[in-house]
Amino acid sequence: MTAGSTSTGGDVLHILWLNGGLGCDGDSVALTAATQPSIEEIVLGGLPGLPQVAMHWPMLSYDNGPDLMQWWHRAARGELDPFVLVVEGSVADESNKAEGYWTGFGADPATGQPITASEWLDRLAPKAFAVLAVGTCAAYGGIHAMAGNPTGAMGVPDYLGWQWKSKAGIPIVCVPGCPIQPDNLSETLLHLLYQYGSPQPALPLDEALRPKWLFESTVHEGCDRAGYYEQDEYAVDHGSTKCLVKLGCWGQVVKCNVPRRGWINGVGGCPNVGGICIGCTMPGFPDKFMPFMEPQSAAGRETRLSGSVVRVLRSLRTT
Repeated sequence: MTAGSTSTGGDVLHILWLNGGLGCDGDSVALTAATQPSIEEIVLGGLPGLPQVAMHWPMLSYDNGPDLMQWWHRAARGELDPFVLVVEGSVADESNKAEGYWTGFGADPATGQPITASEWLDRLAPKAFAVLAVGTCAAYGGIHAMAGNPTGAMGVPDYLGWQWKSKAGIPIVCVPGCPIQPDNLSETLLHLLYQYGSPQPALPLDEALRPKWLFESTVHEGCDRAGYYEQDEYAVDHGSTKCLVKLGCWGQVVKCNVPRRGWINGVGGCPNVGGICIGCTMPGFPDKFMPFMEPQSAAGRETRLSGSVVRVLRSLRTT
């Protein structure tokens, strides 16, 4: 099925992609680069055993305006079953101001007023087969949830509740990243689609509702530069190929597979190409990981510390 398909058959699993929260659409853009599997393989049924899929995704749907929004309204009325609700962007607190709104996605036919992201969650989450929060903003609030932000932004688990489960008994599935690693998202979506055909075994999630197999290791464990750390060879500027810990890299405690998986087709990954890890896949990002460029000497670590000691010290700051 192509994006924006008009199929209404009972055997079709619909995917409603809500990008009306506070976000930059970076996760939608990232998904177009996925290769393991690609979004084309998922939507066009290129993998064995997949259910028939109809994807309603503003990024690529040829439907627009009322033609696109009809699918959300139908789902809210209980006329679109089953469907997976994908949420991109953080959820604003629409109750913290006297008037106006922070977000809008489509309009209410009865009033002509924008429908907020939080209202769509209220309408659709109870009817969804599963809810997938993509990107750090949707998962944990992200940039918009920084201290002092007037929107009261939060992640989907903070809005629905961390113990929330769909009508199929599936917890909120969070795949963080700023933006998301493309294959992490497509692979998780693939697992959810297979879950529709066979609900057991359940998709394994960690304490932050992330897929365990993607986020069980630290950045440091998969980093191309980890060997330099063991040899006490640290970068002092960003042109170096050595370990970046003294330039502020958080890789020892951050759970993320990007250095090991690469960014596209196995190539890239933040520290592999010279960028420090700033903790973007973690709850509490960015506040708990700032200032990003803090020299490690400021923490009294001019002399060598073992990896286990560094992990303990840094975990105190992220709890």
